[in-house]
Amino acid sequence: MKAHVYVTLKTTVLDAQGQTIANALRRLSMTGVTAVRQGKYFVLTLDPSLDKAAAEAQVDKIAREVLTNPVIEEYSFRIEE
Repeated sequence: MKAHVYVTLKTTVLDAQGQTIANALRRLSMTGVTAVRQGKYFVLTLDPSLDKAAAEAQVDKIAREVLTNPVIEEYSFRIEE
């Protein structure tokens, strides 16, 4: 099993890197994009003996306690069997 964890800045936090990328796209005449938010992506390989509920609980704890700064970031994840 693999867990895919996506970490992004909260929408209330200024994303200077995302704004810089969006501005660069506009300068390159790529006008179909109205905003960019950058983030982090993690792939965790999980012990195959874990059932889905245990895997979700484990990944949620890892994402919440290790991979994110809860003051400025939020996360989501999906488990791939």
